[in-house]
Amino acid sequence: MSKQKLILAMLVALLIGASTACNTIQGVGRDIESAGGAIEDAADGDDD
Repeated sequence: MSKQKLILAMLVALLIGASTACNTIQGVGRDIESAGGAIEDAADGDDD
């Protein structure tokens, strides 16, 4: 494998990994926000 192809393959793998990580972090953020809202509602005494 030539050096250019190896570098290109590594860059593609890095980009795929980075985009997956971003989606995961967004999902965790939404989960934490949802849990925070539930705690806030419980503290306010809102029973939905």
